[in-house]
Amino acid sequence: MSAHLAVLNLAWSASDGRAVLSDLSVGFARERTGLVGRNGVGKSTLLNLLAGRLRPAGGSVTACGTVALLRQVGRVSPDETVADLFGATAGLARLRRAETGDATADDLAEADWTLAERLTGALARMGLEAGPETPLHRLSGGQRARAALAAALFAAPDFLLFDEPTNDLDRDGRRAVRAVLRDWRAGA
Repeated sequence: MSAHLAVLNLAWSASDGRAVLSDLSVGFARERTGLVGRNGVGKSTLLNLLAGRLRPAGGSVTACGTVALLRQVGRVSPDETVADLFGATAGLARLRRAETGDATADDLAEADWTLAERLTGALARMGLEAGPETPLHRLSGGQRARAALAAALFAAPDFLLFDEPTNDLDRDGRRAVRAVLRDWRAGA
């Protein structure tokens, strides 16, 4: 079965009880689709429902395939690193244990030996010289946005959901987002 996203009779309300989405039914194939509307009409809410970050109040969301939502990186904790964006912290720690001779047999069996190289390559494709250990608070807003895009692409999802992807980006960052969209062959 080919990758697709679908919502059927979807409903979601804000914490104050105001209906944001009601009785929405729509499907998405592996193609580019844009949602356009004024602030507050539910675009971000729908993306969060499609990505599984929110639970619908009614109806259903069906995802056949993998979904990544480009994370808007606002405030970050002082100990949060680029590796955290990629979900690679544990994998990189496993590799460090292997390098120092402290790895268990399970560590060695589960190690992704190309992880650090692939992560660094993903950052370089977005024009970033940061490494996995770089604290996110040391990156500008635009650099954090590009690192988040690199992390989303790294997962090679069937669907890549963007929520205002050019916020905080300079000209080079906007060019990088356009290049990603131009070359992306899955759903967006």
